[in-house]
Amino acid sequence: MDYGFVDCHCHISALEFQQFLVPGSVCVLLVVTGPNVERSARSEDFRSQPSLFSSAGSSGCDPQNQVGVKTLVAVTEEVEEFSRVLRLQERYPDLVAPCLGLHPLQAAGGQRSVRPQDLEEALPLFYSHRERLVAIGEIGLDFTPWCAPTQQDRDDQMKVFIRQLDVAMEMDLPVNVHSRSAAKVTIDTMRRRGISRALLHNFSGKPAAAMEAVEAGFFFSFPPAVCRNQQRDRLIQRIPLDHICLETDAPALGLHRNERNEPANITLSCSYIAKVKGQTPETVREVTTQNAYRLFSRASR
Repeated sequence: MDYGFVDCHCHISALEFQQFLVPGSVCVLLVVTGPNVERSARSEDFRSQPSLFSSAGSSGCDPQNQVGVKTLVAVTEEVEEFSRVLRLQERYPDLVAPCLGLHPLQAAGGQRSVRPQDLEEALPLFYSHRERLVAIGEIGLDFTPWCAPTQQDRDDQMKVFIRQLDVAMEMDLPVNVHSRSAAKVTIDTMRRRGISRALLHNFSGKPAAAMEAVEAGFFFSFPPAVCRNQQRDRLIQRIPLDHICLETDAPALGLHRNERNEPANITLSCSYIAKVKGQTPETVREVTTQNAYRLFSRASR
């Protein structure tokens, strides 16, 4: 088996990457899948564009510097992103694994809690593209006081979260989940709705809540931002490696707060988790890739 990296949670359709996604260009997404795809593009296309996927600190698109990202599990936050992710999947079907979902916070002149009416446009798109999806996401709960200051905000988030969980159950898909200041209620809600396949991305809840999620069969992923300090070390130590995946959450949550994060930085997450758990990076890469394809089984086709 090819144990390339799987970025289990990234926002590759984000506007921060639009320079790589302009119509008619040879997108540097091609670099990560290796020589077979590389032959489909002219060498000058690779030399002329910066690479999102070459090793951290390298320049250009030298194949010797490839990180080896094999699959990008591409999540959405708002319905406006759905078409961008689906177009990327059409162009790069062996690389981009699409998820569709509504994030608990929506941008509308600033952040606000998602509302049940936001689902009106999203639901038909879930069903019309169900055969192309590997998961429903990014969905979840964010009860951070300044983001969800009222009980109505939290109630609205819960209604939308439950509806999207039900869609995932109906379609037999896993869920790609955000939880902030709501770890236990997020996990409890998923268990009550019968969810057995879930990724808790960038999880920062208490170890006790994490162990409940492990018991339920859920997975966890950690972005390069964990390298900034040792706050997640105890959590990473407690979670068994066979319940851990890798993510970048690109373009957010990179090593440096004010720099755009990129899928190439998945090596940072891998190396840090290996250090904390006393494993080799090769072992962590191999096991997390197996975990990712076990969870997102449609992405391994």
